[in-house]
Amino acid sequence: MKNFKTTSNRRQWLALTAAACAAFSFGAQAQSTWPTKPVTLVVPFPAGGGTDTFARPFSAQFSKQSGKTLVIDNRGGAGGNLGAGVAAKAAPDGYTLFMGAVHHSIAPAMYPKLDYDLERDFVPLAMVASVPHVLVVNPKNVPGDFKAFMQMVRNNPGKFNYGSAGGGTSHHLAGELFKLQSKTFITHIPYRGAGPALQDLIAGNVDMMFDGLGSSAQHIKGGRIKALMVSGNKRNPSFPDVPCAAELGMPDYNVTTWYGLWAPKGTPADVQARIIEEVRKAAVSDDIKTSWANSGAEFPNVTGTQFGSFVTGEIKKWAAVVKASGAKLD
Repeated sequence: MKNFKTTSNRRQWLALTAAACAAFSFGAQAQSTWPTKPVTLVVPFPAGGGTDTFARPFSAQFSKQSGKTLVIDNRGGAGGNLGAGVAAKAAPDGYTLFMGAVHHSIAPAMYPKLDYDLERDFVPLAMVASVPHVLVVNPKNVPGDFKAFMQMVRNNPGKFNYGSAGGGTSHHLAGELFKLQSKTFITHIPYRGAGPALQDLIAGNVDMMFDGLGSSAQHIKGGRIKALMVSGNKRNPSFPDVPCAAELGMPDYNVTTWYGLWAPKGTPADVQARIIEEVRKAAVSDDIKTSWANSGAEFPNVTGTQFGSFVTGEIKKWAAVVKASGAKLD
């Protein structure tokens, strides 16, 4: 009987060991083979805006290094909240990602009812890019010199307007913060994304924008719009001729647009790790380095829980700005 029990126990142990090895092997294989099909990247603004500007080269690099296509799905509307809601409801299997921006940390203070919660419905993966805001104008509508521009705006309250990517976006709040600090009144014109707003700025249908440098860069270089000021206390190395806010007597005007990557809540931890790995790998590629430099951007290398903590801080910061400026949806 003793030998029978020993033999039986040994067989059970061998069976359990074999099962454990098989499970480990399957898990390792699942991790190493992801992605096995194309991945969708939901971009909550139309083509031509800042989020799209960074999403497209990132998508191309991701596809090159992973061997599977990262398909961009532009879902513009409601200041970027429509696309966020779509992504939040996607299956948490690693095959739907979300490229959001600073706008989504502003939204809770601007929109009383959202059909998603950035912190509850998503897992933070990585900050992909960070750029300063820039005041850009159509020089046919207003002076291309900051001092002359300020004099004209102050002498004509409400006559001039600025376009934004939509109510509650960083473009909107950057404009309201500028008005608050400069004691001016400029009319806000919301669009369904920075791309359409920029096209109307180039056409002269709006006078100015407080835009993320990433989406304005190519138009500044092409001479279609004029940059009067970059936010913060230092000039941007990609645009050394554009004075910073501190130089122009606005030391507290510091607005930065950042872009980040999230996955729906419940996405497996090993897949999250792989995505972060792909982001870091993409960031050091020559193509991304060149593209980011041309846009005046940097890769902050803030990932996972560190990125999540940063977003929590941004939500609190922008809630205070909304309250102080009295910003409302138009």
